[in-house]
Amino acid sequence: MSTSQSFEANSSKFSRKQVLSLAGVAAAFALVGCSSENDDLAAQADAGDEKGYIAGDGSVTEYAEDERSEPVVFTAKNYDGSETSSEQLRGKPVLLNFWYAGCAPCRVEAPHLKALHEEFGDQVEFYGANLRDEEGTAAAFERKFGIDYHSFDDTDGSILYDLSKYVPAQAVPTTLVLDSQGRVAARVLGEIDESIMRTILDEQVSAA
Repeated sequence: MSTSQSFEANSSKFSRKQVLSLAGVAAAFALVGCSSENDDLAAQADAGDEKGYIAGDGSVTEYAEDERSEPVVFTAKNYDGSETSSEQLRGKPVLLNFWYAGCAPCRVEAPHLKALHEEFGDQVEFYGANLRDEEGTAAAFERKFGIDYHSFDDTDGSILYDLSKYVPAQAVPTTLVLDSQGRVAARVLGEIDESIMRTILDEQVSAA
């Protein structure tokens, strides 16, 4: 049995209600420690709440082209209220990183994601899916780490639900790499390794 087949056979199945419930718990955790509306957002982004998630071990699953499922389908909300469909992301490889500001491994991997984004330029589209934060907290994190690619607002868990075949509900961070057709080509549970991710992205750029 291939790695991807093994994962699919053993992955937990979550209903939309369960996923949205987890997202609600996550949102509640994200509010812990915010003593007033005047708290410094940068401090929140730096120190945020680190409870309520299960950190992955950095394990990498790559899916051979003939093992990939159909293109993923989801609709992502933006913080300004607009929406982006998964169909709009096709045509180039995509890196999609699930994160939130108070997640310690998310902070550790942020400089590596920044470096990869700068290295690959317009060859790969980079996106984040923020699972917990209000727009101000997310923006403070991005300023702190120099992240200049777009993050979707997934505080309602809708992207997480649509990609639950690949993304465990509480494994933060998780990073998916989609091929140019929108199919999942690779997944990292936990903090990325920059050199491994570079190799994965190189392969997808060459195949695009």
